[in-house]
Amino acid sequence: MNPRPPAAPRLRVAVHKFTSCDGCQLAFLNLGEQLLELAERVDLVHFAEAGPVDPDAAVDIAFVEGSISTPEEVERIGRIRRASRYLITLGACATAGGIQALRNFADGDAWLRSLYARPETIRSLATVTPIARHVKVDWELWGCPVSGRQVLAAITSLLAGVTPRAEEDKLCLACKRGQAVCVMVARGEPCMGPVTRTGCGALCPRFGRACYGCYGPAENVNTRSHSRCLAGLGLAPEAVRARYHFITSQAPAFLAAGNSAQDDVT
Repeated sequence: MNPRPPAAPRLRVAVHKFTSCDGCQLAFLNLGEQLLELAERVDLVHFAEAGPVDPDAAVDIAFVEGSISTPEEVERIGRIRRASRYLITLGACATAGGIQALRNFADGDAWLRSLYARPETIRSLATVTPIARHVKVDWELWGCPVSGRQVLAAITSLLAGVTPRAEEDKLCLACKRGQAVCVMVARGEPCMGPVTRTGCGALCPRFGRACYGCYGPAENVNTRSHSRCLAGLGLAPEAVRARYHFITSQAPAFLAAGNSAQDDVT
């Protein structure tokens, strides 16, 4: 009788938080029973919102939520990278700066002086940056917040020893597949769908709202043409720039499109 082969070692997983709102960690928790089933296949060694706390543990997969905004965070992401086999950014803040990166376009020191009685006590970097500006990132999960389905699919793929599948189609395809009315054509809404990757299920357009670009730029986007379309709907160059310099402003394609909006639409 052949002996039973030894069980495969369980993956060690950590979820780390940097400058963020915790929304992407909640996407993990909102998996509910699926998260409990996942816990039977992996060891969650660090996830403060779920209970275990061991931030310096060596792990197979480190999920990182949030952007880098302080010197301490620069040091900490380096330690996490060295202790992780795979590092996956979780959501718009970690992949493209998030809302807090809007201060990159303003005078951050002036903000500190206006908000704090002793601004010299605030240890903050001059700019807010995505995780990939500081360490190697093995995979990126976009969204504000990221969807639990994406997180589960990424872990399941890695458990099977395969690379997670990237969703790079444009949001417009998700609208058509879901038979959602195009808010840009039917209502003249300045929608980011033509240049934004899918992943959210076209949530906003399905409820009659224009896409905000939460999931960042799709593959091979024509931002110049899209900027002209937005201008044709009545947006001034500054408003077009603001559409790109929003939730995922530090994504290279959107950063460049916002910077060139004045030239593209005039």
